[in-house]
Amino acid sequence: MPDDTPHISLKRPVIRQLDDAAINRIAAGEVVERPASAVKELVENAIDAGATRIDVSYADGGKTLIRVTDNGCGIAPDDLSLALSRHATSKIDGSDLLDIHTFGFRGEALPSLGAVGRLDITSRVPGDEAATIRVSGGAMSPVKPAALSEGTVVELRDLFFATPARLKFMRTDRAEAQAIGDVIKRLAMAEPHVGFTLRDVSGGGEGRVTFRADAQTGDLFDALYGRLGQILGREFTENALAIDATREGLRLTGYAALPTYSRGAAVAQFLFVNGRPVKDKLLTGALRAAYFDFLSRDRHPAAALFITCDPQLVDVNVHPAKSEVRFRDPGLARGLIVSGLRHALAEAGHRASTTVAGATLGAMRPELPTASGLPRQYQMDRPSQGALRGAYYGQAPDHLVEAPGFAEMAAPSARFEPSVGIDEALPEAPHPSQLPLGAARAQVHENYIIAQTETGMVIVDQHAAHERLVYEKLKAQMAENGVASQALLIPEIIELSAGDIGRLLEAAEALKTLGLVIEPFGGTAVAVRETPAILGEVNAAAMIRDVLDELADQGDSNMVQAKIEAVLSRVACHGSIRSGRWMRAEEMNALLREMEATPHSGQCNHGRPTYVELKLSDIERLFGRT
Repeated sequence: MPDDTPHISLKRPVIRQLDDAAINRIAAGEVVERPASAVKELVENAIDAGATRIDVSYADGGKTLIRVTDNGCGIAPDDLSLALSRHATSKIDGSDLLDIHTFGFRGEALPSLGAVGRLDITSRVPGDEAATIRVSGGAMSPVKPAALSEGTVVELRDLFFATPARLKFMRTDRAEAQAIGDVIKRLAMAEPHVGFTLRDVSGGGEGRVTFRADAQTGDLFDALYGRLGQILGREFTENALAIDATREGLRLTGYAALPTYSRGAAVAQFLFVNGRPVKDKLLTGALRAAYFDFLSRDRHPAAALFITCDPQLVDVNVHPAKSEVRFRDPGLARGLIVSGLRHALAEAGHRASTTVAGATLGAMRPELPTASGLPRQYQMDRPSQGALRGAYYGQAPDHLVEAPGFAEMAAPSARFEPSVGIDEALPEAPHPSQLPLGAARAQVHENYIIAQTETGMVIVDQHAAHERLVYEKLKAQMAENGVASQALLIPEIIELSAGDIGRLLEAAEALKTLGLVIEPFGGTAVAVRETPAILGEVNAAAMIRDVLDELADQGDSNMVQAKIEAVLSRVACHGSIRSGRWMRAEEMNALLREMEATPHSGQCNHGRPTYVELKLSDIERLFGRT
């Protein structure tokens, strides 16, 4: 049975000074959690040294070997032993811990690694001879001459051999190797002009390359675009929007994916502050808030976002691994992310993810291959439009040609015949098939509109598309007229903790704009006097506690706004064109034109696509045409 008073002792404790070896092992426990942490520290040192090429090798998930080779400025022989001393660094002078322009600045990584593993450093500065030094379990050997053409090679073997208890907490080699890969990819995103190579040399030899990213050229956006394509794949870059926004000294750049290119988990969210990869609840909450109107709760946005600012505006020295930051004005950073992303998403208009078309084509079964193993290909000459028109009128039955609307919907070659009034009023107007969503040609199953574009065809879900259009109109009306509130006959009094009431009253003005009016009611109680009228009868206490949960978790709350917009979404659903309704050609074309003019019309209220675009070349490939 455990002692009921484990911290109470009759013996007076004695304060003693720990030796350097113990101090370094304690520091290593904070900085080096696993092999990936060691890789992060060493690669950051290489980047700070101005390297343009960094090679990383590891064995057994980094447990037995980690080697980082770079072509940076190197370390002078006289400085090698000093580099392995605690709090010795070339990156700051100690006068201002907020004016930090490098990854590292504490001078803890190398001595910490040397305290728990066997560390060898070989380096050469231009114009000097190469030298090497070794430290094993905190014991340092003298500096010796070595052979090296340029840069630095840091080799760490037998990580945690000096603290064997830590080895019991290591995961499998595969899991540790994956963590190393994730670290390298994040740093590669932060430095697109630096080339990276990652090798698994388990078993000896040259090993196998598990990741390679060649150095990119061009300006900031071109280099980042190329690097994200190398790491996240072409699908991400093809469906990503360039972000560039500035507010009061903070600049937000990067790429964010369309809502229809969403993920089932938050695995494709990469955030950087002054080039440093961070995992910060404030920033991830802001990213989620920017997309909450476009994605259901089980879907997550994909983005690589970079905040750049004066180092004085952000404190990076608040976490042992420097993975969290603290802004001087957190609301400014959050507002920049939310407004910058929403502006980019609005400018995207009706655009939807290209992966939707890929999935559609993938669902279609191609013809089985021939005996040679290749699919059969058909050589066909494409008939002219005149030949098709003549064949159509010569073969179609009279009663079908004369049927109302059939000319727009049954021709084997898609045709559009605008009314005379439109031609006379807008003689310079483009042909509807030249517009982004094309000209309506058919309606199938009374729910899907088939339209022809210059480069292919578009299939539109009429109900989902019109639902989004109505929803956007309702939101615009709410933004213009405000959210109507309803006064409670008897205000609801809610008792809260001292911390909760402080957070809630800080957000009171923002909640008031959404129709939720709260006031302090003495002590730690608040009075809810008004609630949003559109929500009808609500449980005010439950709503307030949900808001507080979000404030505590994310620093902000969208819960009330989400509830209001959920009601608007339901209203839009009931007020939109229903599935099964037959539409005339002019109605279908009017819907297409309105989609082109309305932001966010490419996805429904739940993040699903409202249309699929298929390129003519892909369609012809399905039929074996070349």
